[in-house]
Formats: sequence, C-alpha cells, structure tokens
Amino acid sequence: MNEKVGEVFAIAADNAPVPGCTVSKAVHSGANDVIYFSMAPNTDISAEIFPYHKLILVAGGSMEVYGRGGFVRRLDAGECIVTPTDTPVGMRTSESAVYTEITIRRNDTMNEAIKAGEVFELAGLVPYADGKIVNMDVAHNGKMKFVVMAFDEGTALSEHAAPGEALVFALDGEGVIGYEGKDHPIKAGESFHFAKAGLHSVRATKRFKMALLLTLE
Repeated sequence: MNEKVGEVFAIAADNAPVPGCTVSKAVHSGANDVIYFSMAPNTDISAEIFPYHKLILVAGGSMEVYGRGGFVRRLDAGECIVTPTDTPVGMRTSESAVYTEITIRRNDTMNEAIKAGEVFELAGLVPYADGKIVNMDVAHNGKMKFVVMAFDEGTALSEHAAPGEALVFALDGEGVIGYEGKDHPIKAGESFHFAKAGLHSVRATKRFKMALLLTLE
C-alpha cells in the first residue's frame, strides 16, 4: 500500500488540490483498487461507464457525482456514495474536493444497507452501544474487507496482527491506536496505515467510530 506506515495522517491535508487540475494517487492496486483524488475548483472528471462500483469517501470539500437522466448527488466531507454500474458516472466540483475511491467489484459481497446511488455517512451505519463494540461489514471478498466499527468509551481491541495491510479512517470521536509499542491519538478526519503483520490495538478514549479497509493482496 502506497501510504506512510505507523503515523496518523489526514488524507485531505496530504492531497491538497492543485489549481486548475485533478490529481490522482494510487494507494493500492489489485482487484479492489484504492485511489486518492483531489479536484481543484471548477474541475470535472468526465462521466464514463464502469463494470464495477466505486465507493467514494469524501475527505474534504464538496463535490457532485453525476450521470445520465439528470442523476446528480452532492457529497460533502464525511459523506459517501456507491456508484451504479453500467451507466455513465462522473465527478465535478465548483469548490474543491479530496476523496478516496475504492473499487467494489460486481461479485463482491456488499451489505444490504448500502444502496448504489444513495448518499450516506459511514459513521451513521453503526450505532454506539453501552460497553460494546459494534461492527458492520460494508463490503468484502476473499482479498478485501471494508468494515465500520463503533466503540463505546473505554472499549478496546487488544493487541493483534492482521494478515494483510490495513487503512483506518477515523469517522467520529477520539481514540488511541497502539502500533508496534507506541500510542497514536487519532480523531475524526484522520487516518492510519498498518503494515502487514504489524502489531496494533485500538482503544476508545471517548466514543469512537472508524472504518477499516483490510487488503490481502
């Protein structure tokens, strides 16, 4: 995965738009590509037809996803959409936007709570529960898992290692990620990258929600 390891970072801050341009950065390649995009004000990525879904997570700014027949959906920071397949889909912004795009293949398993073409917030998919950690698989296959988790204050995942690389998106509240013996406070809008087999833990210092993308390729 083409991302810094073992430190907290912000996708929006690290991928600031370039005046007059759209910029892409490939983070992970394979069946489920992960790409960061930054779009300067008044730029447009032309509508094209794709045989797979795109899960778009807006990290900063605002944008519109548009397509055939007057299809237009506005997304602000913190909002997401899964694009439909086999129909033209494009992205445009009048302000600026930074977002992550994750390829979700047609044969990947996607949670029934997610409807293609509808705007939603990842943080809104799972509730907090007193003294508990609540998980929801958003999409998965044999090589990838994308999950949203809600931690009540004081709950934690004990130290463990994953069989692949993982990218964390902090969605709400505050927590601490332990990584290879060092603690890293993290809050909504920030991210963290675990290397394969890196020892890590997660503790909620306040109520805390995060999304986790685990890749096994």
